Amino acid sequence: MNLQTVRLDILQRLEPIRSLSDVRLCELAALCTTETVGRGLDPFRVQGVQGQSVYLLSGELKLTYVDRSSFVLVGGSEGSHWPLGKHTQPLRDAKAITDIELIRVDDEMLDVIMTWDQLSAGVDPSANGPAATDWRLMSGAFRLQSLMDGSLSRLPSASIDELFKRFERIKVKKGAAILREGDAGDFYYIIENGRCEVTRKVGGVDMPLAELKAGDAFGEEALVVEGKRNATVCMQTSGVLLRLKKSDFIELLREPLLKRLSWRDAAQQVTAGAVWLDVRYPSEYRNDRLPGAVNVPLSEIRNAIGLLDRDREYIAYCQSGRRSSAAAFLLSQRGYRACCLEGGLKANPVADRC
Repeated sequence: MNLQTVRLDILQRLEPIRSLSDVRLCELAALCTTETVGRGLDPFRVQGVQGQSVYLLSGELKLTYVDRSSFVLVGGSEGSHWPLGKHTQPLRDAKAITDIELIRVDDEMLDVIMTWDQLSAGVDPSANGPAATDWRLMSGAFRLQSLMDGSLSRLPSASIDELFKRFERIKVKKGAAILREGDAGDFYYIIENGRCEVTRKVGGVDMPLAELKAGDAFGEEALVVEGKRNATVCMQTSGVLLRLKKSDFIELLREPLLKRLSWRDAAQQVTAGAVWLDVRYPSEYRNDRLPGAVNVPLSEIRNAIGLLDRDREYIAYCQSGRRSSAAAFLLSQRGYRACCLEGGLKANPVADRC
């Protein structure tokens, strides 16, 4: 097997990486690094674990924590499926009892991939294959006639007026590609008339996901998380689109609707009745969830519209704040009272939450 195939087989055993779709696993396999460390050496003497998820693949490694307790981790065991030092006490030092092999993944890169994967997913991350989805829910679509009854009803009237002033009306021809999967986000769109087809690459094949028609909106996900497009949208017919450039979307839609809270303020809101909403993968939720948190993975947020209690306030959180900001925006766009935890759990370690 080539190196990427070996890595892919390895990644499918690691948490929470194994929850990624096959497409994203393949992408990650080409970006992670492996290393071998000889017996008796400290694998983190030169390069530590800060900013990385490091997993033990083989061999035996003695880990000593800041409270001077120690533990011998064996490659291939259940404990080795989790990154070293992430969900335990901070590491003080480590020593290879035998020759060992490690794999390293950059945390920031992994979080971006997880966010993009969940935004573009239409299935439970733990499932084994794709399932039929409603792309209109996936895109957070809304109809022009319902604007004043939904997210924009929460904006000041002056902001709504300014928003419509900044929309650009463009004519598009049949077959024109409006968005391409993998491109950077630049505009937010509403279809005035005409029809679009949404597709996403699955196993190298363009898979049709849905058809969008007059009144449907698309393109907000990449603008919310400052990420890449998670699908391709092409015109099935000639038509007219309203588009809003990224800077205007951020100023007039994302920022007014996306409320961020510090740990202190968020905790006070929860004490007053708000609900923690963990939008990470189920495996992450099971491992270190906040007390009383409800788990709705980002990929399932649109399916939860109408099921979540509109009388409650939700405070979304994830590891870095990236996935939770997308979830909070999508909920706010549908009229929910939703906020996100500033910086996520990474910026709010356990010691600071007490």
